[in-house]
Amino acid sequence: MNITLRMAWRNLWRHKRRTWLTVGAMIFSNLLLVFMISLQFGSYRMMIDNTLQSYIGHMQIQREGYNDNPKIRNSINAIIPLANDVRKKINSNRVAARGVAFAMASSEQRSFGLQIVGVEPEFEVNVSSLPGLINKGKYFSHINAKEIIIGSILARNLRVSVGDELTLLGGGRDGSFAAGVVFVTGIFDSGIASVDRSMAQLPMGYFQSLFGMGSHGHSIVVNAKDLTRVSVLQNKLTDIIKNNNKLVVLNWEILQPGLKQAIQADMASAWFMYAVLIVLVAFSVLNTQLMSVLERTREFGTMMALGAKPSRLGRLVITETFMMSTIGLLVGAALGYVLTYYLTIVGFSYPGMEEMAARFNLPDRMYPSISLLSIFLGPGIVFVFSLLASLYPALRLFFLQPVSAMKAV
Repeated sequence: MNITLRMAWRNLWRHKRRTWLTVGAMIFSNLLLVFMISLQFGSYRMMIDNTLQSYIGHMQIQREGYNDNPKIRNSINAIIPLANDVRKKINSNRVAARGVAFAMASSEQRSFGLQIVGVEPEFEVNVSSLPGLINKGKYFSHINAKEIIIGSILARNLRVSVGDELTLLGGGRDGSFAAGVVFVTGIFDSGIASVDRSMAQLPMGYFQSLFGMGSHGHSIVVNAKDLTRVSVLQNKLTDIIKNNNKLVVLNWEILQPGLKQAIQADMASAWFMYAVLIVLVAFSVLNTQLMSVLERTREFGTMMALGAKPSRLGRLVITETFMMSTIGLLVGAALGYVLTYYLTIVGFSYPGMEEMAARFNLPDRMYPSISLLSIFLGPGIVFVFSLLASLYPALRLFFLQPVSAMKAV
């Protein structure tokens, strides 16, 4: 074994308690970083899935320009056959066609403007959590039914309940006057006031008939099995529609840019807290190595008098830190992995989470996301900062005078 490595290993255990305290701080911080970063990535995945599955979906097929200019005429022809073709080619039922229009809804007492969304009842339940949030009544019976589901706030404003009639007035795609009478079959409570106040759903067949859509619609919502498969699925969808240059596939980052910005802001604030932890560990290493160098001043002075160069002694100090940091990294990352892996199986919950999840039709447990990045990102940064912290004690040796050092008490 290299003499520098042997000396570094021997020097580490001169003061076992001090070494283990420093290594223990590294292990604890690395374990904590692995757990927190994995939980953070898992919470982001959960937040993205829950937000997108409520309505937007992981991606949508739209007519080019519709996302920026959502006019009723900016539509897709033969949308239901296209949705069936997509389902067949990607072998998934997480695909649903939609149409969007605006209308005035009137009860016997009041009138309110709202957004009407035409949906395929059979497949909408696979891409949206909204059907599962109905707390009164039921979902649509078939695609051509003259039925409507509305939000709880809109139902209260219109003073209607399940079984009551609503009159819809709006403008059709062909410029005609759209008017129809529908029955309220369900009332949902999403917990989002803007949705519960101003959005309703109609079966796609009746929606197309009411608004003069013909076979047209506005989007095909597609959900992937997992967030990591979105890019692969997006490429498949792009190949499916490549013969129609008027259609585009938009992923959730384009459809919901505010969600990505919220994640970036949260990540920035979280890394501020991680940075404080990392700096504290780095100062602990600095303190340990500085004490070690000061205690060995006479020893280093003697070695320099015998011909040892300051650069070699500096490498010795850095090698000691390297060994401590390696132990801290490997043990801390291993313990963090074991803890995080266990939580990926049983999940992680905090008080009140189950009640909130039941209300919003969401999962009641959070699951960390394990990857090489989440395991080694935090410990790797601790490792680097620990080595940087050892530079100051190592550089002090370049200013050490052998004669005065050997006289040190």
